[in-house]
Amino acid sequence: MNDQEWNAIRPVIVRLRASLMAVAAGVLGGFGLFVSTVWLVERGGPNVGAHLSLLSNYFPGYRVSWGGAFIGFAYGAVASAAVAYSVAWVYNYALLKRLDNGTRR
Repeated sequence: MNDQEWNAIRPVIVRLRASLMAVAAGVLGGFGLFVSTVWLVERGGPNVGAHLSLLSNYFPGYRVSWGGAFIGFAYGAVASAAVAYSVAWVYNYALLKRLDNGTRR
């Protein structure tokens, strides 16, 4: 394969779209934390969500409550989106570095 052909196909080689991954993971992460919080609130009990409430150490304002469910959705969405975007970016960077170092066929 010559350089002209390589330059034509390089942009479409199994690359992840970091922005789409971030949106998808953000929605899933936010929804997951929301549902977890609501489930524990509805379940009730003497010590509701003892383990999940530890997230308040990382997410200020988060509590295992109805209000905390919405705050948790926002925090979960942002944190999940940031992680997914970072993973996709690193994957794309490593893939293109590997391809540029002569391992293309």
